[in-house]
Amino acid sequence: MSEPQNPSSEQDPTAEENATAEQNEHSTERRHPALIATAVALPVALVIGVIVAAAIANRTPVQQPVGLGPVEAPAAESSECTTLMADLPEKLGDFTRAELRDPAPVAAAAWQQTEGEPIVMRCGLPRPPEFNEASPLSIVDGVQWFEISGAAQGMDASTWYAVDRGVYIALTAPGGSGPTPLQDASAAVAKALPAQPPDPAPIPFP
Repeated sequence: MSEPQNPSSEQDPTAEENATAEQNEHSTERRHPALIATAVALPVALVIGVIVAAAIANRTPVQQPVGLGPVEAPAAESSECTTLMADLPEKLGDFTRAELRDPAPVAAAAWQQTEGEPIVMRCGLPRPPEFNEASPLSIVDGVQWFEISGAAQGMDASTWYAVDRGVYIALTAPGGSGPTPLQDASAAVAKALPAQPPDPAPIPFP
C-alpha cells in the first residue's frame, strides 16, 4: 500500500510559473523608469541641440562678398605685393577678412563687420599726388603712414598710405573704426616688407 503524498512536498507547476511571471513583472516595473528617462532624454537633447544651433546661426549673419572697382596699381603684381597679400591677418581690429566679389582686383583685400563699410587694402599704387616733402607722417609700429581724409569729398573715411616700403600700400578705413585696424595693418606690413626711406615729391611752389 503506497503512502499518501504530502501536497506541500511537490511544487505546483502553475504556481511556479505564476511566481516567475510575477518576479519578471516586478523586475520590469523597476526598469521602466530608467528606460523611460533614457528614451525621453535622447530626443530632448537632440531638440535642444538643434535649437541652440539655430540660435547661433541666427546671430551670425552670412557676410556678402565685397565688391571693389579697379584702380591704377602699376606694382600690384610685384613680389612685394605678392608677399604682403599672402600674409595678411584674418582680422583688423573688429573687422574680419572678407571675400572679394569677382572680378577681384589684383593685390587687394577687404575686412568687414556685420554691417557698415569695409576696410580695404590695396598694394602697388602709385605715389599719391598729395604726398610731398612737407606732408606730415604718422608712425605706427615702425611704419610711416600719410593720411588723406575723405572729408573734402563728403566721405566719412580716411585713406592711409604706407610710404616707407618698396611699394605704396593704401588702407581705407571708415570713420569710427578706431586705431586698432591701422595698428594691425602696420604689423602685417612691417613683417612682410622691409623699410625704405620715403620718396616724397618736392614741395610745390605757388
